[in-house]
Amino acid sequence: MRGTIDHLDLTVRDPWSSRAFYEAVFGFLGYRFKKEVERGLIWELLDEAERAVCSIAVMRASEEGRIHRHDRYAPGLHHLAWRARSRADVDALYALLRRLGATILDPPADYPQYEPGYYAVFFADPDGLKLEFVHVP
Repeated sequence: MRGTIDHLDLTVRDPWSSRAFYEAVFGFLGYRFKKEVERGLIWELLDEAERAVCSIAVMRASEEGRIHRHDRYAPGLHHLAWRARSRADVDALYALLRRLGATILDPPADYPQYEPGYYAVFFADPDGLKLEFVHVP
């Protein structure tokens, strides 16, 4: 569909040290590992016909970029949110994140200020990138 995201590249300090985190989260979301490239790792989400509908790459930052921590209030990406099938889906990812020892920014809760029925968990990757899993009925 026109206007949907085809691919997204996230820049991290070391994709290989973040791989276990991303494999767990992306695997839960239905992405499969596609390939390793010189600067990082790529996962893709497939449709029912096994066609890639979106890919996400986790790429190594430049040497200079690795000394800086991510600042979501500076120009660039603030956060990335994925849609959940249900509230239980949000809770299941939260349980996985806790088992991983991931940084939980906000545990699953209702956020009616965003939209009626908005239920989400907010968490961070190993480099501090803010991520979200949300269900809106």
